[in-house]
Formats: sequence, structure tokens, C-alpha cells
Amino acid sequence: MREDTRAAGRTVAVFGAYGHTGRFVVAELCERGYVPLLSGRDADRLEALAAERPGLEVRPASVDDPASLDRALAGADAVINCAGPFATTAGPVIEAALRAGIPYVDVAAEIEANLDTFTRFGERARAQGAVVITAMAFFGGLGDLLVTAAMGEWTAADEAHIAYGLSGWHPTAGTRAAGAVSRERRNGRRVRYSGGRLKYRDDAAPTLDWAFPEPLGARAVIGDFTMTDVVTVPSHLAVPEVRTYMTVGAAAELAAPDTPAPTAADGRGRSEQTFLVDVVVRSGGTRRRAVASGRDIYAVSAPLAVEAVHRVLTGACRQTGVLSAGAAFDAAGFLRSLSAHLSFELGDHRSSTAPHPAVRSPA
Repeated sequence: MREDTRAAGRTVAVFGAYGHTGRFVVAELCERGYVPLLSGRDADRLEALAAERPGLEVRPASVDDPASLDRALAGADAVINCAGPFATTAGPVIEAALRAGIPYVDVAAEIEANLDTFTRFGERARAQGAVVITAMAFFGGLGDLLVTAAMGEWTAADEAHIAYGLSGWHPTAGTRAAGAVSRERRNGRRVRYSGGRLKYRDDAAPTLDWAFPEPLGARAVIGDFTMTDVVTVPSHLAVPEVRTYMTVGAAAELAAPDTPAPTAADGRGRSEQTFLVDVVVRSGGTRRRAVASGRDIYAVSAPLAVEAVHRVLTGACRQTGVLSAGAAFDAAGFLRSLSAHLSFELGDHRSSTAPHPAVRSPA
């Protein structure tokens, strides 16, 4: 990506800069002309990262030390929080961003933590004229942008279905830690969004078939494999049924305790993992579709988060308060701007009486 002259000299604090996703975010900021301020809890790991990127400033900080967070954000134009579990980090870093008067963006994919952000900071952020964007990542942000783009002029729909077709899923240590926190908070139950609210269930999630666009084609998926799209989409769109699905093989790898962490397979540090996200929304007898595909769900979170910061800092954010991606930005334009990182296509608008035409029960 070409360096943007509007970014030159502008600084963005990255909390959790040395983590797997944090390192992608630092690289993306540098490539776009921003100056990352490296922050996080582990001073040694920050220094090691700085040694790889000479000239970047190190600012250790801890979420249980507000003064250290204030020092980390001093003089920054924005902050991106990449440090999970976000149930622990989001609140303190948002508080610091509000004190500093700068935009906050995170890559949180923890349903409960994202809900906490909307609940705890919505009114304060609006009153202060602040921008707080949560779940600005592969899970939560990308799905919300796709749903919003697919809906077009609609502000309401009967259903939104988001199917994740991953070639595999080697989770990071952060993903495993965040998952453990979420499972503990919901007492091991699974969650779904139906009838306009979250519902917790003890039964097993169903297995269905999803007809992905080619080249993926029909694949078995776990139904109600609920991700934080059930928080981001309803935060600004009137959609009472939001369902998410995950290919069976990827879900199995995530669940297996011995699945290794992702390893770099190219010069950008991306793994070999590929993804296809297929979104279908229905209103009455009409359905609309949007599709995105690319490589490495962790790596692609970086351009999503950095583009969000860039748009906020250059006046392209639609409102203030706690926002999801689709509420903050022109969804289709945002997705098209990431053509170097993912492909995006708006699909057909067809009449249909089926509740979710892309799903069928397995034989």
C-alpha cells in the first residue's frame, strides 16, 4: 500500500504491540506512514520489537496502572488496543483514551467484552464527542461491514446470516485466552442472537450445509457458531435474527488443545490460512448477498483497524460514541479501499420465500 501523506508524522499508540495481531498492526501503520508508539505490559517484549523497528518509541503500560496508560497515550493521535483478553484491557484503555481526548479502536472478538464497551461507554463517549470503535477486526468488524453493505439502503431486515469459510484455524495464544474468559463468563453455555436479544443455551449447536460461492462450494458448517457480529450488527441495524456459521474443520482445529499457533508462510508474516466470508440478508421476499475473501484472519485485522483509525483522523467517521464498523463508515467504500488485502463483491438481489436460502440441512 502506498504511504498516505495525510498520515505523515501522526502517531498511533498500539497497546499489545508485540502480540500476534499487534505486530501486524504496527507493520500496517508504518507502511501507511503513521508512527506507532509501542505499548504493552511486557517491557522486554516491547524492546525486542523496537529492535526490529529502529526509531520507534517504547512506552510500557499496565491496565492496573492508569498513570502508565496516560503516559503511553500522551501526544498520540489515536490508540489501537490489540491486547486481550479484552474483558480485562478494553475498559482501562478506553478510559485512558477518553482522558487523552483521542479516538480508540480495538480488535476485540469477545462478545461479552464488546457488549461491556457499548453499555459502559456509550453515553459518555457521545457526551464527550469521542469515537470508540470496538471489534474492528476480522470477527465483528468485517462481518458488520458486509452485512451493512449487503443491506444497502435498508435500515432493517428480517435476518442476517454470516458464514465463515476458513481453510483451517490455528489459534493464537490470545485467541485461546479470550475464548476461555468468554466461556467462563457464560458458564460454558453457547449463545445465539434471536428475537432481538442474546439467548444462552446448553444444547449442542447444529451442523448444517452452507452453499458458499465457488470455489469453496457447499461445506458443512457449525450453526450458531456465534461470533461478535451478534453485537456489532444489531448495535445499529434493526435485524432481530443474526446467525453466524463456521466450517466444521476450522471449528475442530480451534477446539483441539494441540492445534499449533499460526506460522508465517510469506514475507508479510501471514499464514497459509485462507478465508471466505459469505453474508446473506433477507427482508420479506428479497435477499441480498455480500462476499469477502482473503488470507489470514489475524493479518487482515490490521488493515481493518488501521483504515478505521485513518478514516476517523481524516474526518470520514459518520458519528461519535461507541460504534461498530458499519455504523461508523461507508461500508462498501471501506471494503473496496482494502482491495490490496481482500476481495469484496456485492452479490445478487433475489426474491425468495426461504428464511435463509443459502442453508440446507445435510442429507
